[in-house]
Amino acid sequence: MKILIGQPKQETQLEQLRREIAAHPDIDLLLYPEGYCRHTDLETLCQLAKQYATIIVTGYRNANRLDQALIINASGDIVLDRAKTPEAGPLYTPSTAVIDGQSTGYLLCREIFLGLDGLKNDTVDLIFNPIGVGMFSEEQYADWSGEAQKISRQQSALFLGTSHADGSYRNCGFSIPTAFAFDATGEAIFLSKDDPRTRILDTVTKTVEIVDVSTVEQTM
Repeated sequence: MKILIGQPKQETQLEQLRREIAAHPDIDLLLYPEGYCRHTDLETLCQLAKQYATIIVTGYRNANRLDQALIINASGDIVLDRAKTPEAGPLYTPSTAVIDGQSTGYLLCREIFLGLDGLKNDTVDLIFNPIGVGMFSEEQYADWSGEAQKISRQQSALFLGTSHADGSYRNCGFSIPTAFAFDATGEAIFLSKDDPRTRILDTVTKTVEIVDVSTVEQTM
């Protein structure tokens, strides 16, 4: 499976997603951050997933501007759509879905810190962690990536996360754009810190291609 992991800026017209899904027709799945799109974009996202036969995993803001988890399969059908879990937990369900024959888990942003409990009774091959904005400190980055590594080991699952390239937690003014991939043994395939370039992961070879978004913009 080829998975595109993007760190777009916060935008209102799906600009980067449209460019990247069109520029990379060989990808099987596209992972974008929490809150990247709005409830009014769902029909468009389903059309894009079907048009390009690509699974889309991201998060969106509902009509009340609250965050929702979202997975759309390659046929353009929504297979997971639920509210974000409050900080107190426990993890909302469903937090798993079968896509392309694989059992997947979904932890929306800070739900990663509920993941060891929330997913412990489920067998999954692949876990997604769409994040809203980047980390607000080096310490948070270490805690977050460390938790992802623990969950990947516990679940023996590939674990992927990504944030937006801009914005900051509660507008604190500091943000470290973040993306990462851990294999099923908890070994890091890549750890991206303050480098918002898109990456395409081949899950078979565990190789990573870095995509220059500006080049994609020029060629579209």
